[in-house]
Amino acid sequence: VSSIDLLQFHWWDYNNPYYMDALQYLTDLRDNGIIKNLGLTNFDTERVQIMMDAALPIVSNQIQYSIIDRRPEVKMIPFCQKHDISLLAYGSLCGGLLSDRYLEREKPSAAELDTLSLRKYYQMIEAWGGWNLFQELLLNLKVVAQRHKVSIANIATRYILDSPQVAGVIIGTRLGIVDHRANNEQVFNLKLDRSDLDTIDTVCRKSSNLYEIIGDCGDEYR
Repeated sequence: VSSIDLLQFHWWDYNNPYYMDALQYLTDLRDNGIIKNLGLTNFDTERVQIMMDAALPIVSNQIQYSIIDRRPEVKMIPFCQKHDISLLAYGSLCGGLLSDRYLEREKPSAAELDTLSLRKYYQMIEAWGGWNLFQELLLNLKVVAQRHKVSIANIATRYILDSPQVAGVIIGTRLGIVDHRANNEQVFNLKLDRSDLDTIDTVCRKSSNLYEIIGDCGDEYR
């Protein structure tokens, strides 16, 4: 291709300030037509504010965002609304835990959590409120899903897609192992109403505040 549609930039250590130099260089590449759009991955609100103050042309930030992990709603979403920055959400199905497969299931053993993704999001669920509260959430999601004749995963995806500034939800796949493409297409025929949202949020109000426990977007990696 003659140019990259979207280049997403990540930086591990905020104590090393040269991410601003790297972003300026990438901005030069954008100005020269090599990159069409410049985005971020797992940056927190404080750092994106620094970028806005420097007039860097950031169009998006890829962050972890799900019914379980609602930390973006504290600072990131209001900030992105103000600066017209889109969000690309991943982890919206918690590695597959937010699905019919785990409804009415006992707490999975370490052996059953056989991917890094499952282990990561299981720990997130534990911090959020534990497996019993998670089962309560799945039951309520099932009620909403049956109302719309779709899956729990569809409801979890639609919920995040409907959030302010969310331009897309990134759903992972394990090639040759699982294929949910046909099911995921149901998301585009689905509209949640106030009653649906209340059914979901009733459980979420019982959970712990992950922003207070973990911090802002991306802080779980630092």
